[in-house]
Amino acid sequence: MKAYFINKYQKQPATLGEEPTPTINENQVLIEVKAAGLNHLDLRIKSGEFKLLVRNTFPLILGHDLSGVVRAVGSKVTQYKVGDEVMARPRDGHIGAFAEQIAVYEADVAPKPKNITMEEAAGVPLVALTAWQALVEKANVQKGQKVFIHAGSGGVGTIAIQLAKHLGAYVATTTSADNIAFVKDLGADEVIDYRKEDFSEKLTGYDVVLNSLDEATLLKSTKILKAGGHLISISGPPTKAYAKEAKLGWLLQQVMHFISRKVRKVCAQKQLQYDFLFMRANGAQLTQISQLIESGNLCPVTDKVFPFDQIAEAFDYMSKGRAKGKVVVSF
Repeated sequence: MKAYFINKYQKQPATLGEEPTPTINENQVLIEVKAAGLNHLDLRIKSGEFKLLVRNTFPLILGHDLSGVVRAVGSKVTQYKVGDEVMARPRDGHIGAFAEQIAVYEADVAPKPKNITMEEAAGVPLVALTAWQALVEKANVQKGQKVFIHAGSGGVGTIAIQLAKHLGAYVATTTSADNIAFVKDLGADEVIDYRKEDFSEKLTGYDVVLNSLDEATLLKSTKILKAGGHLISISGPPTKAYAKEAKLGWLLQQVMHFISRKVRKVCAQKQLQYDFLFMRANGAQLTQISQLIESGNLCPVTDKVFPFDQIAEAFDYMSKGRAKGKVVVSF
């Protein structure tokens, strides 16, 4: 089958070539991939940035979210049958969405929403699970709270704005002037043009911040949170608490405790809670997200769809940082 893979961690583009068709175990389903979403995480995995956090074997087929059709099921699979249309974020250590077929654990799969296309569905799992695990699971956002989301026109931002509004929050975000109307249409109540305005000087009294940018922006975000507020970062630095949760070794726990010391110190001084989020696969949560899409409470945003054989061009386009929503490849 055609696949986009690496044989070692590398900065240069991966290889578009042939790999063996996967086999499934008793708890997996074999999915014929119809479309797959591109994520910056793929580039970070490819370069080896997370090699201490996630153990991968080579050759490694990249790709963290997909939509497709079930073609075979393991003997213990009960929720899906051949022919079902599904979407999934395969668990760490078992990624591989950039291929014509993939074996995915049943627990990582969700029904594809009936009211969107395969291409739209392919861009949902990773960004929507990130938003869900940040805003619902970690922050427990409540009606009337104030939530600030960095980079509102990006993949995570477009879903996080909608989810925060669905939860009843007042939502602020950052974007460029060209995208102000776009993020307001998604539900943002207040929008900061990051090229002309400093969010830390305009916003105050926030309950939750979702950060996806650098550490300088992360530290500046503490200024807008009220005492008891919650700072969540998907871009780091990771913490010792995360390392324990991920069952990483003692040495890595100490390393993460050290590299997160600055943000933890600032948060302690300001009586804030800091969490690092490395999103994980969760089919049950993804099923709830699928239901919200079918009910019209969430609408995935797809910027551009490329043919699979143009995946290198698709990554080049995504890397320029101008996409509104997700970039997807279609098979």
